[in-house]
Amino acid sequence: MARVLISMPEDFLSRIDQVAEGENRTRSELIREALRSYMYKSRIKVNSMASKNAALLEALLD
Repeated sequence: MARVLISMPEDFLSRIDQVAEGENRTRSELIREALRSYMYKSRIKVNSMASKNAALLEALLD
């Protein structure tokens, strides 16, 4: 697995560690899951916008 170095404020990292510990996960697992969730939500948002734009174009062309 590749490694990535990121920077973040100490207090934010502490909060991440608290959540990870509370969920019995590693910091890396928690961050990977957060990124997966972000990417999924972003994809849904893009698809939703594309559907709305398609509907608008369809209405304009009718």
